[in-house]
Amino acid sequence: MYDFANSGYTTVVITAIFNAYFVSVVAANAPWATFAWTASLAVSYALIMVSAPLLGAYADAYAAKKKLLLATTAGCVLFTAGLALAGPGGLWLAVPLIVLSNFFYGSGENLIAAFLPELAKGRALGKVSGWGWSLGYLGGLASLGACLAYVNWAQGRGQGAADFVPVTMLITAALFAVASLPTFVFLKERVQPQPHLQGRNILQESFDRLRVTLRHARRYRDLRRFLICTVFYQAGIQAVITLAAIYAQQAMHFTMQQTLLLIFVVNITAAAGAFLFGHVQDRIGHIPAIALTLLGWMAMVGLAWGAQGPAMFWVAANVAGVCMGSSQSAGRALVGLLSPPARRAEFFGLWGLAVKLSSIFGPLTYGVVSWVSRGDHRLAMLITGSYFLAGLLILPGIDVKRGRRAALRR
Repeated sequence: MYDFANSGYTTVVITAIFNAYFVSVVAANAPWATFAWTASLAVSYALIMVSAPLLGAYADAYAAKKKLLLATTAGCVLFTAGLALAGPGGLWLAVPLIVLSNFFYGSGENLIAAFLPELAKGRALGKVSGWGWSLGYLGGLASLGACLAYVNWAQGRGQGAADFVPVTMLITAALFAVASLPTFVFLKERVQPQPHLQGRNILQESFDRLRVTLRHARRYRDLRRFLICTVFYQAGIQAVITLAAIYAQQAMHFTMQQTLLLIFVVNITAAAGAFLFGHVQDRIGHIPAIALTLLGWMAMVGLAWGAQGPAMFWVAANVAGVCMGSSQSAGRALVGLLSPPARRAEFFGLWGLAVKLSSIFGPLTYGVVSWVSRGDHRLAMLITGSYFLAGLLILPGIDVKRGRRAALRR
């Protein structure tokens, strides 16, 4: 249910509505507008990179995942609602609100992922993770559908983006808050607090636990290699998620309604991909499953780059949907399999660090290329797609059985 709840934020704010609104209205289509959007997200991801391992270490030591999840949820809901105040020329307000809302979203994403190994056995991690991602895309559909209905109503009354986009931020925040309630009512913290280090405060203890993890990283070489692989292929994924609506409007000249409809359909495709591929992953293995999705991502980039009309771009977008759901689910499940049971939150924090690092590289690469090339979004998409190839080349060196044995020995 938390996957269902928080997906509205990424779907509406990051992927479908506010990103294009930021470029076209808040930044008035300035040459640097796309770069400003990606740079704002990069700042938030940098903050998560610094804080995620420490939050994970604290959550493990004090059995505080649920308490921290409540705090991050409240923060994301509050600052998402605040985006309703960001209008034309309001860059000074939009940037800090995006930084803060995305920081709390990403921190909560790491914390909820750390519950996964408590809820599923090793052989079922892919399946259960797939259920979560699939339901998450349905949550994104619910939020996007509600926003699309309001946009159609508002446009029918002659309102412009500056009028109806702020209201969609309030809708998204409200749905996130309501849909997350079952998590805080029913989800249990199943681990016990761990013995604390004498003479250390919370911050010192978190740093000490993190230092121990990094010092003994040699024991987890397969997890470490997968995290490096994650940085590369997730860079491509994060660029697509962050810039989908911008590419559709700037390169393919879609209207906002066409863009919203496209992303609505892609969420259905992604939900089906996550649900079905979770079962496939448990059957064929985690590494072959991720390799298949990376080949699919590379095909998507080629289709989007070569698309001259809406038909081929629709095909590319739905290929991206299938790959998005399956690759995200597969990555989360593999981290759960390779993480030591006593340090799950901490290792999911490291996974979050890797994903957020990729979230800086991928979108910033796209933003810089589009700025330097004076708005050549096709070139930016093609260059960003090279991250998928890099991930595919790193992937074969990961031995899942060896990594699992190392995790259980810790």
